[in-house]
Amino acid sequence: MKNTRNKILVVVAHADDEVIGCGGTLLKHRDAGDEIQIIYMTDGVGARNESNTNTATAKNSEKEIRLTSQINACEQLAMSKFHNFDFPDNRMDQVALIDVTQAIESVINNYPANIIYTHHGGDLNVDHRIVHQAVMTACRPQPMCSIEKILAFEVNSSTEWPSASMSTPFYANYFVDISNYQAEKQLLLQHYRQEIKPSPHSRSLQAIAHLNHARGNHVGIESAEAFTLIRQIVS
Repeated sequence: MKNTRNKILVVVAHADDEVIGCGGTLLKHRDAGDEIQIIYMTDGVGARNESNTNTATAKNSEKEIRLTSQINACEQLAMSKFHNFDFPDNRMDQVALIDVTQAIESVINNYPANIIYTHHGGDLNVDHRIVHQAVMTACRPQPMCSIEKILAFEVNSSTEWPSASMSTPFYANYFVDISNYQAEKQLLLQHYRQEIKPSPHSRSLQAIAHLNHARGNHVGIESAEAFTLIRQIVS
């Protein structure tokens, strides 16, 4: 009998993207007994405090806080393993795409995931766009490729911010019911409280919850996370 346990790989530019974009969905995978691994491509803080005279100290402190937040979130998700790369935060467009792609491939070669979650390719954040492109390159469909499904999620204060002339808008065509996980997703977000903004900011707890409720209402349920289904192989 075929083992129905999924191997999930989440590829994100920054720690907190995974919880905002698909935290409820990952909680469902956790409870289904699926194995989850995650790749964080940058430290998420390297581009900050550039005008601060004590830049190195400030960045190191923020890195430690972000890493602690990441570890706590991964523990709640029962993550089997996570991978941290050190690509430049908010400057991934200055790195050769092949280097980013090969970093992702190095994980996939040892962890044959069948479902991948990653960024939407039209996000305002440049790191999100580069990660999306690198994932699509690393997961190009070839014989013996383990990937059966690729889904792109939306991240508040990035996916909805570019102008129509800049990119392809996010198109929601795949919805995951997280009605029973909305409260726990809010707890997951609390691990990244230093990244959460006060309402009415798009990255506030309220805005994230409102988006999930709106996405759920779009398909007649209480709460959902929406994705663009990029590719699916059904056997």
